[in-house]
Amino acid sequence: MKIAFFSSHKFERNFISKTNDNKHELVFIEENLSEKSIPLALGCEAICIFVNDKTDALTLKKLHKIGIKYIALRSAGFNHVDLAEAKKLGIKVARVPEYSPFSVAEHAIALMLAMNRKLVHAHNRINELNFSLDGLVGFDMNGKTAGVIGTGKIGEKIAKILHGFGCKILAYDAEENESLKSNYGVDYVSLNTLFSKADIISLHLPLSSETQHIIDEKSIKLMKKGVMLINTSRGGLVNTVDVIQGIKSEKIGYFGMDVYEDEGGLFFEDHSETILQDDVFARLMSFQNVLITSHQAFLTETSLKNIADTTIYNIDCFENNTLSGNEL
Repeated sequence: MKIAFFSSHKFERNFISKTNDNKHELVFIEENLSEKSIPLALGCEAICIFVNDKTDALTLKKLHKIGIKYIALRSAGFNHVDLAEAKKLGIKVARVPEYSPFSVAEHAIALMLAMNRKLVHAHNRINELNFSLDGLVGFDMNGKTAGVIGTGKIGEKIAKILHGFGCKILAYDAEENESLKSNYGVDYVSLNTLFSKADIISLHLPLSSETQHIIDEKSIKLMKKGVMLINTSRGGLVNTVDVIQGIKSEKIGYFGMDVYEDEGGLFFEDHSETILQDDVFARLMSFQNVLITSHQAFLTETSLKNIADTTIYNIDCFENNTLSGNEL
């Protein structure tokens, strides 16, 4: 089967090609999926897309017209796909439900430690032969109260790691994890209680109408002064303008983010020779207590192999008219 891989990156191609082992004809396309790039999939039966490939109703109709019958997602999230329209058109869709919860959890911890211990500032100073320690004071993670919002596979790993640091863990989730409660002393509380008591807050929720902008002016007002906020989940969980106000008022003392609500056309691309047009993102970059990575929390060899394995497996199943268990 011939498949067009949109938003294809060098870091993933070897993993995909190795797993494919010449079974399918893979067409790697660097461009994001858009109305303009759809013709690049001519002659293909399926496409494979990444997190910032917007697949709305109009795009799906045009894909259907050129004979696309299947969409394989190289991601767990699927809010960028109009599933109702895909179903109406008879286009099957499957995702990678998980690839490595450890990779994202460990990246969230890395953001916490890097900001707390001022590692980026310290590194930059050393490069300028400034060995002063002034302004680099951090805090002990041990004894701090950490709030984990969402205790699915990634949130569970975060809670366990933070427990190892000696943190008191508060959690919020519609479904409580009994193992976390009994073995790691995790205390499930209301969102408002978590916001008001946590020194560190880490987000691990899917994006939905209920969770969009769960971090906003109202929730920030409940938080401790100087709180550390981490988002490695979905950009839309955070109202960025409200977070900026929270940073300016010093309510938010640290903000670590790996995802951004308007990251499409920004993340995964090199804009080093262009003028940044996003004023909100530019304002975020101006703060010394903000650490941004460009949606790289998943980026480990284990994750890339698992994404490739599941993606090719999903495609194999579609070609063989069987279910992979990952259909949406």
